[in-house]
Amino acid sequence: MTHVLPVINIMGPTASGKTALACELYDTGRFEIISVDSALVYRNMDIGTAKPSKEEQALYPHHLIDIIDPTQVYSAAEFVADAERLIADIHARGKIPLLVGGTMLYFKSLLEGLADNLPSADTDIRREIEAMAQQQGWQAVYDELKRVDALAGEKFKVSDRQRIIRALEVYRLTGKPITQLQAEQTVRHNEQYQFENYALMPERSILHQRIEQRLQKMWDIGFLNEVRFLIENYDLNPDLPSMRSVGYRQALEFLQQGDNCHISKCEMQLRALYATRQLAKRQYTWLRSLQVHHKFDTFSTPEMGVEYLRNRFR
Repeated sequence: MTHVLPVINIMGPTASGKTALACELYDTGRFEIISVDSALVYRNMDIGTAKPSKEEQALYPHHLIDIIDPTQVYSAAEFVADAERLIADIHARGKIPLLVGGTMLYFKSLLEGLADNLPSADTDIRREIEAMAQQQGWQAVYDELKRVDALAGEKFKVSDRQRIIRALEVYRLTGKPITQLQAEQTVRHNEQYQFENYALMPERSILHQRIEQRLQKMWDIGFLNEVRFLIENYDLNPDLPSMRSVGYRQALEFLQQGDNCHISKCEMQLRALYATRQLAKRQYTWLRSLQVHHKFDTFSTPEMGVEYLRNRFR
């Protein structure tokens, strides 16, 4: 019988304490850490992503941190390819892969595979959709999506521009709604590895306190200066995946506002706080969705997770 190798997934909303848990486990000498975070992949985006410091990374190395510039794109498919390569390498070194982060799409793609019935991106069609948005506005593009895919229209907001573009692109290429094609996808079960799924899920009130504390620390240690550096060194625009990260979107809008737009610093900070809470809410929703097909153990605190997993891999 083939020996099935363990892979540990630690998921949870932003500011739930996932990194602290991972570092405690790393100290046991049994694990290597793979970051599962769509914002930590970007270089020079440190404060707003709560990225482990250079000193922390020296003590607790993380794979898949600082691998691309903020102007580049890193897809779920690229993550799966990188993660599967790293998982094999880590097991070859006699360690256990410890995947830690809050990008639930990455976890879902790794656990279930990517939808193989969806077409690849089409540059020409994307340009057509973006041209329509420039001429008629994003509301018109969103209205077209609701007409051809009512379910996607319910799931997305008019501000979800990249998701709207992808949904309309798929419809124009296949004649079928993306939600229908996604529903037809079968869940993959990887027989080579035993994925053990754990989620840090603090009480909402405690999580909101942690989010507020994290954001206050961001402002205090110079987050706006970090975004100014990014503006000066990269050709940024609000539609880049990096700039859709919570905090960065609001800071970029604040720093690049024109004469007809007057957002105060206080209002920008409140918007960032609201966006971060909404992100956490979406992450909770993703976790509940993943639990339909995958077994989970949940912890309300990092300390509970450390105690359980240390005993599990003693």
